[in-house]
Amino acid sequence: MLKTTFFDVRITGTHSVVLPEAIIADFISNKMKRVRCVARFQDQQLEFHAALQKYHGRYQLMFSKQKQQTLKISSRDIFQLQLLEDTSKYGVEMPEELEAVLLTDYDAMHIFESLTDGKKRSIIYTILRYKNPQTRVDKALLLCENLKRGVRNNLEFFKPL
Repeated sequence: MLKTTFFDVRITGTHSVVLPEAIIADFISNKMKRVRCVARFQDQQLEFHAALQKYHGRYQLMFSKQKQQTLKISSRDIFQLQLLEDTSKYGVEMPEELEAVLLTDYDAMHIFESLTDGKKRSIIYTILRYKNPQTRVDKALLLCENLKRGVRNNLEFFKPL
């Protein structure tokens, strides 16, 4: 499994981190666009999934304001980052509730698997926003019904029938 050592970075602009090409060379040469990340600052640590993006000739990843607040990082702070090979199926960890609901509904699972990787991740991230497990189950059930009704618009996936 590919992984880097921890290296120093800082926030560029409002929410991105420029990655040293020499450090991520193995990821680039293996055409890995999705990575798992471990960020640490002082006594805080945060793990998350991200996409390696090339922008104006430099590789970077997005580091949201929420992540910055979690680690208590300001734009002037230097913090440490480690990249690891993302071995997850969807480029993000699947919530148990969504997986369980999809496993009980073959048609919805088939439709879900036919979506683009980006749409799958968008759905997963939406479900992950809900902290209550029952709400996650309810949203997953609603998603399945909407998928079977032919809904393919991200904004419509979780609207009641």
